[in-house]
Amino acid sequence: MTKVLVINSSILGDASASRALVAKAVAGLRARHPGLQVVERDVGAAPLPHLTGETVGALRRDAADASPAEKATRALSDQLIAEVMDADFIVIGSPMYNLGIHSGLKTWFDHVLRAGATFQYTANGPQGLVPAKPVLVVESRGGFYSEGPAAAYNAQEPHLRAVLGLMGLTQPTFVRAESLAMGPDAVTPAMDAAAKAVEAWIAALA
Repeated sequence: MTKVLVINSSILGDASASRALVAKAVAGLRARHPGLQVVERDVGAAPLPHLTGETVGALRRDAADASPAEKATRALSDQLIAEVMDADFIVIGSPMYNLGIHSGLKTWFDHVLRAGATFQYTANGPQGLVPAKPVLVVESRGGFYSEGPAAAYNAQEPHLRAVLGLMGLTQPTFVRAESLAMGPDAVTPAMDAAAKAVEAWIAALA
């Protein structure tokens, strides 16, 4: 059965631009794969627990003497990693908050990026262990950060490219809905362009 892993990180619920575009991507995938299984992690509405000094050791070792908190963290990490590995497609909704990604999405990556599971260290540097698969990242932004003076402040996309690449997902497609806080005249063309980009991603899939 074809599976898509959907990660939503917006805190705006039904008012979210990224959620609307993610939903469009999932609908497009379902049209191509009628039996599509959707696995969703809504880290905006239901954030995962942050790693702490008590639990971070669970991602570095699997010890019989682990504390209950460590065992729970390890089990959650195992489940999240299995969802990544099992997916045929990954769709991530990432609004920009204060120039970067939402803390809920960062926490998801903290649980998923695990040496020996999703990447490994080699003599030539880190090597991703996640099999290549199509990844769509939907970014929504109040301003315009793709180019021009504000581009230097964009900590969102470089971060996402780096962490996805670390796992071996080196060719993600980014769809950007920008200038969404620049008035109603900017929103419609921005969303229309992003929707067309989502459609193009769907159409280009093998």
